[in-house]
Amino acid sequence: MAAWIRKPDEFEVAPNLRDYASARAAFSWERARASLSGLPEGRGLNIAHEAVDRHLGGPRADHCAIRWLGREGEVRAFTYRELAAATNRFANVLAALGVAAGERMFVLSGRIPELYVGVIGALKHRCVVSPLFSAFGPEPIATRMEIGEGSVLLTTTTLYARKIAALRPRLPTLRHVLVVRDDPADTIPDGALDLVALLAEAAPAYEIAPTSPEELALLHFTSGTTGRPKGAMHVHEAVVAHHATAGSALDLHTDDVFWCTADPGWVTGMSYGIIAPLTHGITLIVDEADFDAERWYGILERERVSVWYTAPTAVRMMMKGGSGAAKARRFSALRFIASVGEPLNPQAVWWGMEAFGLPIHDNWWQSETGGIMVANFAAMDIRPGSMGRPLPGIDAAVVARREDGGVTEITEPDREGELALRRGWPSMFRGYLHEDERYRKCFVGDWYLTGDLVRCDADGYFWFVGRADDVIKSSGHLIGPFEVESAFLGHPAVAEAGVIGKPDPVAGELVKAFVALKPGFEGTDALRRELLAFVRRQLGTAVSPKEIAFVAHLPKTRSGKIMRRLLKARELGLPEGDTSTLETPS
Repeated sequence: MAAWIRKPDEFEVAPNLRDYASARAAFSWERARASLSGLPEGRGLNIAHEAVDRHLGGPRADHCAIRWLGREGEVRAFTYRELAAATNRFANVLAALGVAAGERMFVLSGRIPELYVGVIGALKHRCVVSPLFSAFGPEPIATRMEIGEGSVLLTTTTLYARKIAALRPRLPTLRHVLVVRDDPADTIPDGALDLVALLAEAAPAYEIAPTSPEELALLHFTSGTTGRPKGAMHVHEAVVAHHATAGSALDLHTDDVFWCTADPGWVTGMSYGIIAPLTHGITLIVDEADFDAERWYGILERERVSVWYTAPTAVRMMMKGGSGAAKARRFSALRFIASVGEPLNPQAVWWGMEAFGLPIHDNWWQSETGGIMVANFAAMDIRPGSMGRPLPGIDAAVVARREDGGVTEITEPDREGELALRRGWPSMFRGYLHEDERYRKCFVGDWYLTGDLVRCDADGYFWFVGRADDVIKSSGHLIGPFEVESAFLGHPAVAEAGVIGKPDPVAGELVKAFVALKPGFEGTDALRRELLAFVRRQLGTAVSPKEIAFVAHLPKTRSGKIMRRLLKARELGLPEGDTSTLETPS
């Protein structure tokens, strides 16, 4: 598929990164650190200070920091000055409770203002913040809080009753539960504290204590294909990468209105849904409600969103309704759209042009990297389906693992291998909590091995192939499931597709596809034959699937990633492993 090329004179706002080669050559993490202020009097580096307090001495103090949109139409707005006072109050609440620096505060709530106040306030008090997705069931919550040894929990009355109350005996380290009423008539449960009342009584002034850049700040849990969830540890210096990457990969400017649709229970919603936009002093839109295409179109138009960061799953759901609803509105402020969470299919990039007049820019990173590592930049030619190119300050390579435990860098274009990043960027995770050996296995020399298989073309664009354990080897061919899934999405009947390798005594593995259809289509034998022929025409017989199963929905994590390992386990009758992040179909 052809590249999307934008000329310099097409931009109303000049991109932050205009010339890729020059930007990489001039970049250093030392200069990136100098763009932040640090705590006064050289007392270190604290994420909360860079996100909020450093703006108080300048023109951003009375600029809108967060504009919160309630589920029922309520609106609350915080200037940076008001957000500083509110987060100071939260820090003082923790201090009054005797919570010490380094203790872990878990956050389990929907997108309510108190979540944002609590996260920043806890970071001011030098607590470690660990977000939990509010749709988790009790077991994944308990597992993560047990591993993380949480001493404080911020939650709501409804979530406490449904998911926490029965867990308290399993959580001996949990000393304080700070609860926000979902309804004014709700009763604060026994063993919990009324957060709103405590905030009202707390002082609005707070001085952040000296904070080492290497002090632990964030704990993000990520599930592997086997074993218990891993707690990836991030330090306060991560804010340097949050700030720099938001400027280059998301092209944030001072006057932007920014909307990140990711839930703060996930790493994207924390790094780019709270921290990064606030470090830039811009206005952050927060929507309490769940996905609804019409509501989203309304927010983009009414709130004059200029930079929108969303996920491929949401884009595909909007694509199901066609482009008519978007074309009926006027997105006069919107200038940049980016996507993350899983690879963005080429069709979605072009649909952005059809619906919004803008391409959708894919980017890649992980919980472990803490920030965006590879991206399609605003001023860069887009090759639909590509992850993009490494950010300034990030050295990426394609490597092959050797039998002696080392790796060999692959320099030949378009050869597949594992994506590796040279260690040393500020938001690189510093370990897995209580799992030192598991952490050490992620590195070979100076390289962090991501577990993602990619190829790099002659122009330095990286292309996602699949997870190392997702890649299909059939008759000597290495087949990336993403490529096959993308081919299916070009057919008008297909809503989503997931692809696995099915064992075969002759070929080793055969490609099998699981296909969810759009409304109005039936999974007949005739359609199955049509789809097989359709994909074969695009990919050739060596790569195209030999079997198709029609399904009502595909198993996905709550962040929208198709769980191919779960499809394979069900197909082969194998144990399903950790399903704590599996979404519940509506």
